[in-house]
Amino acid sequence: MNLQLLIEQYIAHRQSLGEQQGSNGGHLRCFGRFIGADVDVADVHPDQVNAFLAGKGPVTLNWHVKLSVLRNFYRYAVSREHIATAPLPTIIPKRPPAFVPYIYPLAEIRRLLQTAKSDDRYRPSTRPDTMHAIILLLYGTGLRVQELLDLDRGDVNFADSTMTIRQSKFGKTRLVPFGPQLHQALLEYARRHPAAPDENAFFTTRYGRRIKTDSLHHNYRILCEKTGIRRTDGARFQPRIHDLRHTFAVHRLTAWYRKGADVQKLLPFLSVYLGHVHIRATQVYLTMTPELLEEAGNRFEQYATKEACHD
Repeated sequence: MNLQLLIEQYIAHRQSLGEQQGSNGGHLRCFGRFIGADVDVADVHPDQVNAFLAGKGPVTLNWHVKLSVLRNFYRYAVSREHIATAPLPTIIPKRPPAFVPYIYPLAEIRRLLQTAKSDDRYRPSTRPDTMHAIILLLYGTGLRVQELLDLDRGDVNFADSTMTIRQSKFGKTRLVPFGPQLHQALLEYARRHPAAPDENAFFTTRYGRRIKTDSLHHNYRILCEKTGIRRTDGARFQPRIHDLRHTFAVHRLTAWYRKGADVQKLLPFLSVYLGHVHIRATQVYLTMTPELLEEAGNRFEQYATKEACHD
């Protein structure tokens, strides 16, 4: 059977089971284009698969992601008897260390917000107060960048201070409450910049159009450079706008520890709020900063001391 036709059949099969085939489907279609339009699935050789996985640079986490996608696809192909064995590599390179997000100190968040309002070096279509509101919302709620850019006017309910996040990363819709200070800031932004008649986006350019992802990332890099925020730990990427999401989670956990809250009990609520499918994705945040580890250590010390007194 033709490889590209089988890829589309497999993607349709997974979607019929309720799975969102976003990046996975993209990897498979990219694989099909790499191998060729007229190639039969049975004619794909291991060296071609290796070449696709290797790409042009060093082995990254993406290598393993692509391998996982191909494994599932070839299981499907074997189960349907299109091939007898999968042409996948038998020698698997060591998985590279996981990328560590940048956690902004509170002082840097304040500098970002202050500079965002006055910076005039953005692309002409972006207003300074728009960047300020975007950073405030990302840090205040932990939304994903695309979730923020996809927000429509009707998704922000000022009557009960909630946002409806529709069809997010895993195809789920959720309600995200926000506090009174953020409520006031978003309300003022909406009043200053009413929606254009033919555009429903909450965050718009000077011309009333929805902000594009690449434009936002470009402007954020300008903002970080002007603010003097840089990583010095040798990481591959400088601080990203997506790191505001990680910072929100870590700062929330740290605040709970300092208040004496039951963090393990609250963790599932944070997981739902962030739109995580599995709580283990949220538990990763528990080990991200020395401050958070210190607060957790203090909590354990208090617990251990109390237990010792009971013995």
